Amino acid sequence: MFLSRFDGPAKLLVRSLLCGPAGAHRALDVFQRQQRVHPDMSLSLFMETLCHDEVTGSPPSEAQPLTVKPLVCLFPALFKHNLLSFIHLVHSVLPRTTVLRLLNCLSQDPHPSPWVMALVRQLERNIGTHNNPLHTPLCGQRLEELSKKLVGFGKTGGWATCFSVPSVDSGSQHASGSSELGTQRKRKGSVLTLDSDCEEAGQQSKRMKMDVCGSERSAKEETGRLESEAPAETLGEELQAAPDGPCEALPEHITWDQISMDVFKVLNNCDPGQVEVLCSMLSLPDLPEQTLPNLCSSILAPALDFSYSTAATLIKSLLLQKVLALSEPASRCLVTAVTSLCSRYPRPTCHALIGPLLEEKNMGNLQAELLNRLIEGCLDSHYRLQVLQMTFKISWTEAVLSVIHSLLDSKPDFSEELFTQFTEQLFGQSPQFTKSVKFAKMMLTVLTKYNSHMTPAHKHSLEGCLMENETFLKKSLQAAWRRITQP
Repeated sequence: MFLSRFDGPAKLLVRSLLCGPAGAHRALDVFQRQQRVHPDMSLSLFMETLCHDEVTGSPPSEAQPLTVKPLVCLFPALFKHNLLSFIHLVHSVLPRTTVLRLLNCLSQDPHPSPWVMALVRQLERNIGTHNNPLHTPLCGQRLEELSKKLVGFGKTGGWATCFSVPSVDSGSQHASGSSELGTQRKRKGSVLTLDSDCEEAGQQSKRMKMDVCGSERSAKEETGRLESEAPAETLGEELQAAPDGPCEALPEHITWDQISMDVFKVLNNCDPGQVEVLCSMLSLPDLPEQTLPNLCSSILAPALDFSYSTAATLIKSLLLQKVLALSEPASRCLVTAVTSLCSRYPRPTCHALIGPLLEEKNMGNLQAELLNRLIEGCLDSHYRLQVLQMTFKISWTEAVLSVIHSLLDSKPDFSEELFTQFTEQLFGQSPQFTKSVKFAKMMLTVLTKYNSHMTPAHKHSLEGCLMENETFLKKSLQAAWRRITQP
């Protein structure tokens, strides 16, 4: 990928635009979040980077000489679709010259996608530089022919002719259908109407669907037989080709049911950048939750043992957005996927899923509830302490307090140095939680379960926290404090 050409915020936009058909809306969401953090943020630098010239091709030769193309032309068609859709959503805040320059760069693509060109023309219409029809001359000719056929819809063959296919079988069936229809007309003694014509077209459509289903069934059987004989390395060669350039989408014949095991075997032979590209190509964040258990069964197969970086990239791509987007308690499928991956790969899960969730300012109780499940059922004492240390680097919220309380209830093995850091955090963060019942309960847990760890310095820090507490648990806290301090 050419991600190194972009700065941090722009990299997030590029990754969003590579995330499947919903990439434009993902990018818009990312851009809006970035603007909330940095109101002065502009897309001009991002657009200029896409317009920079890049040298492409293999070393100079007669077959394929080096060429210079705008960077945007080197990305896959999916990225261009999403980029143009994203610009359509935000073009009102972009300089007109910047948009025109990007559209001019896209027009230099030697093999343009029809959809890309249609989107380019639509954007040109939006900014007032293109007033011609969006359809091509050939498309216009076909539309004209279709309109002529539909003018005489009361005549035999009006709608039915539009939806017919040049097939011997369908032709004979169409004839039989017409004869049946003719018999009905004779019995009723009525003339041909639009309703009868539509009925004929419906019968024809049904026959076409039956033929297509039969052919698809036989094609799937043949595809399954051939793919069972094909080695897994074939997919690896497709995915590892051109590691420095943008990767195209997976071949059309590949589906999850057919190659999930082969894909994950290939991951062990990829560097972190290639793993990230593969996850984007597979649109892992967009997979429906009901597919996660079967997918995780493939990931957790005994034959696979991912490295830390591979597992972390895979877990982040597959789960992070799903957990962040929770608006109701996590489904059974999502919980099963998260807990199974955390049990097998606890360290990658801590750094690729739990850490980013804790750092997210909008993390709520639903995310905290899922993290508490991982703490209680999947992480041993060592990783619980790692998660606790992650909370020292962030500003605490009510949801984070819930996670810390769960960590304390699990009684990890505190070292004196770590407990000192924790008490310092308690003292430093306590002013914003003077009326928080969760914070008071957490303090009560510290005073009752960890009194053996306390030194005079720790007690001095905790005393400052108790003095500021204004909840109904203050008396319980003071009683626990007296039991610790009295000789």
